[in-house]
Amino acid sequence: MQKPPLTIEELELFFKSNHAFLCLVALSIVKDKDVAKDIVQDFFISYWERRKNVQFTVSFKAYAVRAIKNLSLQHVQKVKKEQSLVNQLVANIKVDEEKPQKIGNKKRIQELIDRLPESRRKIFISYVIYGQSYSEIAENNGVSVNTVKTQMKRAYRFLRSEANPDLLYFCLVMFEIF
Repeated sequence: MQKPPLTIEELELFFKSNHAFLCLVALSIVKDKDVAKDIVQDFFISYWERRKNVQFTVSFKAYAVRAIKNLSLQHVQKVKKEQSLVNQLVANIKVDEEKPQKIGNKKRIQELIDRLPESRRKIFISYVIYGQSYSEIAENNGVSVNTVKTQMKRAYRFLRSEANPDLLYFCLVMFEIF
């Protein structure tokens, strides 16, 4: 059994010799090259932070492959959940347009969205309204996928902080803010 890397040099050597393979493992599940690279990078960062507490019963390579597969599957589940909520948002907007009270909520949410910084608003609308993936948004805006993730988190945090309880409930249903 291969000894797990405990020094930065050992981890760097393992990274260099296995990065492409691990990216392929992630890519086979997530079907997005940038996301696959992010997953592999996140694995190495997480491992490095927890390296002294990790116990191995298999080789480090087998451990890495299993961890990458699990992280990739978690990502796919998250994307499916997000897409389901976006579909629900579109359906709710169509239904809510017929209800005057809901139209007021929609206007308030639009006002809040308009208060977002321009680049954050553009990213938020691309994701929520147009259903683009993080990697598509990143490519279209010339930013990294992690920047898109950060901007989405900040947009959701802002909406949460600015909405009154009734509007917050509406947002919870419409935009997955929980």
